[in-house]
Amino acid sequence: MVEQTVRAIIDDVRTRGDTALFEYTQKFDGAALDTLRVSEAEIDAAYAQMDKDFITTLEMARDNIEAFHRRQLREGFEIRNADGTILGQRITPIERVGVYVPGGTAAYPSTVLMNVIPARLAGVSEIVMVTPPNSDGTVNPAILAAAKVAGAAKIFKVGGAQAIAALAYGTDSIPKVDKIVGPGNIYVATAKRMVFGTVDIDMIAGPSEITVIADDTANPQYVAADMLSQLEHDKLAQAVLYTTDAELAAKVKIEIDRQVATLSRQDILKESIANYRIIVAETLESAVELSNAAAPEHLELCVAEPFVLLEKVTNAGSVFLGHHTPEALGDYFAGPNHTLPTGGTARFSSPLGVDDFVKRSSYIYYPEDALRLCGGRVADFAAREGLDGHARSVTIRNEQISN
Repeated sequence: MVEQTVRAIIDDVRTRGDTALFEYTQKFDGAALDTLRVSEAEIDAAYAQMDKDFITTLEMARDNIEAFHRRQLREGFEIRNADGTILGQRITPIERVGVYVPGGTAAYPSTVLMNVIPARLAGVSEIVMVTPPNSDGTVNPAILAAAKVAGAAKIFKVGGAQAIAALAYGTDSIPKVDKIVGPGNIYVATAKRMVFGTVDIDMIAGPSEITVIADDTANPQYVAADMLSQLEHDKLAQAVLYTTDAELAAKVKIEIDRQVATLSRQDILKESIANYRIIVAETLESAVELSNAAAPEHLELCVAEPFVLLEKVTNAGSVFLGHHTPEALGDYFAGPNHTLPTGGTARFSSPLGVDDFVKRSSYIYYPEDALRLCGGRVADFAAREGLDGHARSVTIRNEQISN
């Protein structure tokens, strides 16, 4: 049902463009708009209404995220050989990127920072941000303030699968992009999957998850709070504790039962609370083995010597070390990206970063003499694969060189 709905929306936006976007924004967001673009005045007004402390927090987070991601920048290379051949690799930015930012009750200004900053550092020339409006046609001011701090100025009031379609195929108002990044609900995720190939996407993110490995030095209140911090994200969110201390395991369960009642997202927690597990492991090493097999999105090492244990971790999106490094630091402030592989995909994929916004292009140069020396081997290789046209493209040059 979801796929049929999303496919219909995508096809409609491809056909009717802005007209379809206005209609879907009225239908799904209750907003009657006369323009999709967020004006510079709206951005400035949102920034001005934010309290100064929050602006300072955004700026500090931006600086931390920039400092971390700047270390990911890399240059191309060139190899010049004695025979005159030249081989190289160029790193060039993706030209235009679309950033999807959820709105409404799930408005995340942190998403703006984590997606826009590495794209800007990579050199992306045009960053197009989309986010659903409120019913009165406004956009959450915290999102707009974060956009101003991060350096995103081209923002449109559209969300859902229709926003993904607009980014993938373009409309009169919204330019077609080359890559779409950012989280969203099942309709957004399905739309991203459907347009992949027309554009690139970052990933299809699943429900949030956290694994905690704890020894007898861990504080059960901290561990319970960290597990609940992920369970409040989504009804399907997962939290797992591996501990070598049975007493700690019992205390964490008590703390979870106590703390869950104090949190506000009860509509989510009443279902996700069933998705946590506490497992007593024989050793910390066996706990790490179990964690590596699961490849969690977030991994906390709440142990006396976390850096020793870190050396044994092979599969995790992001790792949080020690008793005073809650996962929330990574969500908002520390610097590493919070867009992480979920559902075990940390076995083969990585957090969002600068590399996601650049392309690698190789180049080759052979002078006549170099081609003459290896041409026969290349032609023979091609002939063995039954590709005589490939072989001929080499031999025809060597014949002319010989003459």
